[in-house]
Amino acid sequence: MHCGPPDMVCETKIVAAEDHEALPGAKKDALLAAAGAMWPPLPAAPGPAAAPPAPPPAPGPQPRGSAGGAGPPGGRGVYIREFRAAEQEAARRIFYDGIMERIPNTAFRGLRQHPRTQLLYALLAVLCFALTRSLLLTCLVPAGLLGLRYYYSRKVVLAYLDCALHTDMADIEQYYMKPPASCCGYTGTTVVGPKWPGARPGSCFWVAVLDGNVVGIVAARAHEADNTVELLRMSVDSRFRGKGIAKALGRKVLEFALVHNYSAVVLGTTAVKVAAHKLYESLGFRHMGSSDHYVLPGMTLSLAERLFFQVRYHRYRLQLREE
Repeated sequence: MHCGPPDMVCETKIVAAEDHEALPGAKKDALLAAAGAMWPPLPAAPGPAAAPPAPPPAPGPQPRGSAGGAGPPGGRGVYIREFRAAEQEAARRIFYDGIMERIPNTAFRGLRQHPRTQLLYALLAVLCFALTRSLLLTCLVPAGLLGLRYYYSRKVVLAYLDCALHTDMADIEQYYMKPPASCCGYTGTTVVGPKWPGARPGSCFWVAVLDGNVVGIVAARAHEADNTVELLRMSVDSRFRGKGIAKALGRKVLEFALVHNYSAVVLGTTAVKVAAHKLYESLGFRHMGSSDHYVLPGMTLSLAERLFFQVRYHRYRLQLREE
């Protein structure tokens, strides 16, 4: 099975003002200092943490964004920092659980986004009644169709997960924390740091940590051709949602793009829940369009699959500065 490049498929910032100039010297330093003050750590979640404790993290390099990755004083509250190799399984578990939630959402809630499919299913029920004259059999048609939708949604989502868990999510450190490909081709303003002197990183992966446990993840991947950063792999442990963790993760990606002089942040999602789209809009993203013909990695495009599995792909963009 062929697996394409990882795409953002999740339930998943600041509202960045457009800057028509690059941010040289002292202006950038002032902006970074302000960014650290704008986004304090989130308050601690009530009650005991339900997630299993992660292995003790090994000392690592400084974050690729701005300051603030060392965590809040006393270790309290939620904070965002760079991924560490010891957190591989915790990150994969959060990603897996988040994607598995998409099965019922796509099968049942997602049907409301496809009126043509609804009409087709209604015609099948009418045809059943016309052929059998049985109300009982006709009433069973919708249940059978929904059952088939669940079956094919599960089939496609599991195939997508298999692709993701054997590509970028198989070795997060190697895929997202490796030396940037841009170091050989980037000629714009660079940010010199202790990890990649003279070059800006092309990708990064962060985790949200609460009481020593990883409770959320997000990744950023740069596209040098159009000078943008793609937000992807955002997911929050279901036991810790509703606390602003997803928004804090999104802010970290925006900070990464802003610090390293990318012009925009983009994302694509097949999320069905309205709350996911409201989150992106609250972070400043603009909806750029949608498509019903998106091919999810793992799809076979068989006739049965097209009949019982449909997704709507949404594109979002947040412009940070004009090129």
